[in-house]
Amino acid sequence: MKEDEREMSERENRDLPIKGIHDFLTEIDQEWSRFKAGSLLGILTTCLLMIMFIPRYFLLTMRQPGYIDTLIAIGIIAALVSTIYLSYRQYRFYGRWEKRIELLIHLEKELMGE
Repeated sequence: MKEDEREMSERENRDLPIKGIHDFLTEIDQEWSRFKAGSLLGILTTCLLMIMFIPRYFLLTMRQPGYIDTLIAIGIIAALVSTIYLSYRQYRFYGRWEKRIELLIHLEKELMGE
């Protein structure tokens, strides 16, 4: 009886990493569209903020120009542009890897015999 228990525990230990990877891939697959939608929403929101911010801020600073105001405006614009760029890179990353993850899940299901 102890041999049977030992064999079963050895089999379970071998299956655990595969089961853990399966759970991980399943969770990623479920969240993938949210990641992609979140990065697209970040791009759109930042573009909207930039469109609303730039004309209003420069109209105010043109009336009373100041060195610090100009530096703040440039800093804010740089932050918005970098946010747009990083969100775009995330969106492209999710697009590239979406198909690869799906193929990996399909292959993994075949290996597990599901």
